[in-house]
Amino acid sequence: MKLVVGLGNPGSQYEGSRHNVGFMVIDLLARRRGIRVTQRRFHAFLGQGEISGEQVLLAKPITYMNRSGYAVRAITGWYGVRLSDILVVVDDMALEPGRIRVRPKGSDGGHNGLKSVIALLGSQEFPRLRVGIGRPGPAEDTVSYVLGWFTREELPVMSEAFGRAADAIEVWAASGIDETMNRFNG
Repeated sequence: MKLVVGLGNPGSQYEGSRHNVGFMVIDLLARRRGIRVTQRRFHAFLGQGEISGEQVLLAKPITYMNRSGYAVRAITGWYGVRLSDILVVVDDMALEPGRIRVRPKGSDGGHNGLKSVIALLGSQEFPRLRVGIGRPGPAEDTVSYVLGWFTREELPVMSEAFGRAADAIEVWAASGIDETMNRFNG
């Protein structure tokens, strides 16, 4: 069993915000694969389906970003998911809008959602897929930026990025992290 966790914040006031990139990628992948991510368990919305013959759980924690690790720990504990079979999808201010980067493990990079997941799993040894959202301008603070919405100019770039991120998840499920990095980190 593989687990793909998209990080974000629950509630309509956060829908479409930069910080909800993980939710948006999960929603796109779920639509593609006909997976309903509606079961509410383990502090998350869950859906289960198949990608390339692999059983996959899709999860959207509803604990708010800074407490995402509680959901990930509960899900992995119940289903016995190995760290290498978890893929966490997050927004990343260090990457320009639309760029994606896949890594087999690593630090939280200053991302509070990843920080929570690392703390509650007790390890950094799980794959993650980062989707670039860029940095705020000089007159905008970080919190307002990540909780804000994409500009009209950013939307087509981000829509394409969500598609590539969903493609990367499908490759990861079928072929593993090395193949995914080779194909999507160019």
